[in-house]
Amino acid sequence: MLAESGLARFVLPLADAQFVAAIVVALPVWLLLGLGLAGPLHRPAGLLEWLAFVAWQPLLEELVFRGLLQGQLLRLSAARRVGPVSVANLLTTAAFAAMHLLAQPPAWALAVVAPSLVFGHLRERFGSVWPAVAMHAVYNAGFGVAALFAGRLAS
Repeated sequence: MLAESGLARFVLPLADAQFVAAIVVALPVWLLLGLGLAGPLHRPAGLLEWLAFVAWQPLLEELVFRGLLQGQLLRLSAARRVGPVSVANLLTTAAFAAMHLLAQPPAWALAVVAPSLVFGHLRERFGSVWPAVAMHAVYNAGFGVAALFAGRLAS
């Protein structure tokens, strides 16, 4: 169970080209968000909310979605793919976006689809949930900084 969940192997691929590319691709999105082009953004207020947004949420969400759910789906359908994306990643992404519908408007919940596919790809590429946790934390931090910047522009 531990190996299937991606917890057994701690990997943090900071020098991996695809890992770095996933960060670089996010930079223009954060810039557009920071310029306020995507409408009102929730800004983490205070240190505890910031820590929850950048550390706890990515950790818990990735353990549940990429660790447990995607791990089990990979076990059941490891070879099934739709183009370059595994069925396990697609189903996990659908569940991840649906979960975000509970707390966000539909457009924002839909906006998590591309990052979720990236997190799922990293989980599969390295056989570990930890790269997905790290990337999710980086994405949330970038989003949080963009939201803070957008808030300063609006005031």
